[in-house]
Amino acid sequence: MAQANTEHGSYNVHWRRNLAVCFAGSFSTLIAMTLLLPFLPLYVEQLGAEGHAAIVQWSGIAYGATFFAAALVAPLWGRLGDRYGRKLMLVRASFGMAICMSLTGMVQSVWQLVLLRLLIGFAGGYSSGSTILVAMQTPKDRSGWALGVLSAGITAGSLVGPLLGGALPPLIGIRATFLLAGGVILLAFLATTFLIKENPRPAAGKAASTEKPKGGWAQIPDKRPVVAMLATGMLLSFATMSIEPIITVYVQQLIEDQSRVTLISGVVMSAAALGAILSASRLGKLADRIGHWNVIIAALAVSALLLIPQAFVTQSWQLIGLRFLMGLALGGLLPCITSVIRHNVPDGVGGNVLGLSISAQYVGQVAGPLLGGFVGGHFGMRAVFLGTSVLMAGGAAYNWLVQSRRTRAMLAEAGKS
Repeated sequence: MAQANTEHGSYNVHWRRNLAVCFAGSFSTLIAMTLLLPFLPLYVEQLGAEGHAAIVQWSGIAYGATFFAAALVAPLWGRLGDRYGRKLMLVRASFGMAICMSLTGMVQSVWQLVLLRLLIGFAGGYSSGSTILVAMQTPKDRSGWALGVLSAGITAGSLVGPLLGGALPPLIGIRATFLLAGGVILLAFLATTFLIKENPRPAAGKAASTEKPKGGWAQIPDKRPVVAMLATGMLLSFATMSIEPIITVYVQQLIEDQSRVTLISGVVMSAAALGAILSASRLGKLADRIGHWNVIIAALAVSALLLIPQAFVTQSWQLIGLRFLMGLALGGLLPCITSVIRHNVPDGVGGNVLGLSISAQYVGQVAGPLLGGFVGGHFGMRAVFLGTSVLMAGGAAYNWLVQSRRTRAMLAEAGKS
């Protein structure tokens, strides 16, 4: 029992309550972070951008600035969480995001908007911090399920945010929408501060800190699973986001009534997210039972197969159905990636390595749309789906190879002993 009560033991006894708070906090903060998508170009225009090209360019810069900044600092926040406590990182993130989001509703120029979007990326990271806290404080045999539940909350927030962003500005105005979003994140800050319970840092950790311990990466006994998960996380984000830039153009080719293009495109984009929400916790629970590696390999292989017919659909409903099935297949992938990392790194450096994993995913989110748009523009829409299918199949083969080699090595060591 004493072991369960130490952070460097098996788990935190308050893990269920912490999961509930992280779920609610991630859901609300993701809503606040994504509700600006529908009206960001309008806000950029209000702030002085003139001409279609300038509005589109500044909107892209303002939106991407947050992800760029977050990718830079995610490993830093993970390392500081290992040292000073992971709850502190969530408190810092939610408070900083609440201030920056509220100030976003008061900016007077596009430059100020971009600066605050950068600051949100630097100061934020609530959902990624929640992932680290839940991963490190949940019993290892329940980590897949817990991370699946959290992933469902994160995805649901990303899905609901743009819907509210389309409804609120006509009712209360754009600036008031940002202030309301800041208030929502402030509620997450208060819940995190008063409800999350983190075990005290062990005294031994303080003594060991004076002995110049090895760096986080050097403390990992077998780096192959961690490298495989970093690559798989990047591949997942890359493959998912590579399709986004061409969805609307692809839908234009599938329907006759062009006035319904944006509506159908939104449904297509939401279908995958809905599938992921429905399957995340179930696939995580399955992975706890049959092995996280097995679910990762199967999910990558199934998604590779589902991408092939997406390149040859003739009706919009076919694309919607296939995207929903793909979301079902991929819903448990991120929880399983995080669980594999959790099982293969020491507790004291888990936040550091999970921070690297989050940065790798951000790299995929940035590179995916760039390459997807380039391939779609130069080689056609089908090439994007088929090329992404090849990448996912390669990812499945790579993970199978790493797992099989590692299994053989473990059996060989067991035979020697």
